[in-house]
Amino acid sequence: MKKDIHPTFYDKATVTCVCGNSFTVGATKEKINVEICSACHPFYTGNEKVLDTAGRVEKFKTRASKAGTTTKKKAVKKVAKKTAK
Repeated sequence: MKKDIHPTFYDKATVTCVCGNSFTVGATKEKINVEICSACHPFYTGNEKVLDTAGRVEKFKTRASKAGTTTKKKAVKKVAKKTAK
């Protein structure tokens, strides 16, 4: 391997989030500042916020609830029998 081509690896790099949460990881930077982390991300906290534009989310929810409660019936094709002359 070539010497001096790899960056310095810090075993205890500090990651600091805007929400105030901080933790240590291994990284090539000594200090990392992030805007969102697992402590404040809506997916991990369960506090997901949905931006509703023109009622699209409500329309989708009503369609999804209707689709889940009804069962679709298969269309039966009627075949007309030809009469022999």
